[in-house]
Amino acid sequence: MSQEKPPVLGSPGEPPAPGTPAGIEIRVARPEELRAIGELTATVYVAAGYISPNGSYVPYLRDAASRARDAELVVAARGGEPIGTVTYCRHDSAWAQLAGPKEAEFRMLAVNPMARGLGLGEALVRYCIRRAREDGCTTLRLSTEPVMHAAHRIYRRLGFVRTPDRDWSPTPGGELLTYALAL
Repeated sequence: MSQEKPPVLGSPGEPPAPGTPAGIEIRVARPEELRAIGELTATVYVAAGYISPNGSYVPYLRDAASRARDAELVVAARGGEPIGTVTYCRHDSAWAQLAGPKEAEFRMLAVNPMARGLGLGEALVRYCIRRAREDGCTTLRLSTEPVMHAAHRIYRRLGFVRTPDRDWSPTPGGELLTYALAL
């Protein structure tokens, strides 16, 4: 989906982007990282109790290769090891669920529990905000589980507002809340 690869943020020899924790690279995922990123995403969602280990969403979370091919799979890496990830989707991405024309969205934000408290979640969201602006988008959207309170705090702190008229249920009883940021 992305024709040009954006610059790496916080890569060796480059100053980190504002808000990027020291020693962390935030960049487009590399092919050799896809398996680890898929496992990280699924493990985080299952361990937090957001989904069942046998749930139908687990294969989608593990499918980092498709996200990398059809969207922009972003990784936060420390010492070359993926410790966080998010999927940035322009409106024309096969992975976009909410975004309309001139909009983008992000999905599947996950941070290794051992790396929480470093500001990785916020840094990954800031990456998506920057990418949406670079893409000329007017709005950045997201869906979130009602119980993801720490993520909700990040979104509000960064200026996202709730859009309850866009809330939806991908499965019976599986309500998702939505937020949007005007760019």
